[in-house]
Amino acid sequence: MLQLIKVSKAFPQPDGQLTPILAGIDFQLNAGQSAALLGASGSGKSTLLHLIAGLDTPDSGEIVVRDQSIMTLSEAKLAELRRHTISLVFQQFYLISTLKVVDNIRFQAQLSQRYDPAWEKQLVDRLGLGDQLQKYPHQLSGGQQQRVAIARALLHKPALVLADEPTGNLDEHSSEQVMALLSELVKQAGSALLMVTHSRQMASYLDQAYWLKAGSLHSEVIDT
Repeated sequence: MLQLIKVSKAFPQPDGQLTPILAGIDFQLNAGQSAALLGASGSGKSTLLHLIAGLDTPDSGEIVVRDQSIMTLSEAKLAELRRHTISLVFQQFYLISTLKVVDNIRFQAQLSQRYDPAWEKQLVDRLGLGDQLQKYPHQLSGGQQQRVAIARALLHKPALVLADEPTGNLDEHSSEQVMALLSELVKQAGSALLMVTHSRQMASYLDQAYWLKAGSLHSEVIDT
């Protein structure tokens, strides 16, 4: 499903020196699997997600999504990959303020022409959004807005979901509710999930965990 082969990335500093962020990352995530990516602030977790999504380019190495290297794809093809194959869930909800909840949920599925009303009903019911569909995002709590973002990300059943601190703006109770639903619904959709988090508690909801330190990935055992 997802394979990273010797992926490296460095960023220039004001003095002209390059600071390595990722150093020869090897990683594999199979269809239906979920993994958490832990690490200190600035360790490169979000950078790695952006590389996988084709929002940035590694200095070296290869990124393969569904047996296709994304390294040589044009911007148009990368946009198509994000529309059909990859969904992104962020700490910021990025809902469209002028659209009602129901239209926000359907937005990506309609763009990708993979709208499934039966799956939509399941998502809406499980996420507790049935009585929120005709509201606008500003009328919802933070937890409700994140649930809308999750429904939008999963409605077209993407092969890969990339989540960057998806519960970072929520209180502890809402975080646990949203994380439990996200992990359950991703499996139901048949998607793979790679999630960046600072929280071992949130990581414990997923199948595997990795710690990113000094540019390298290390398997992490999570005590629940």
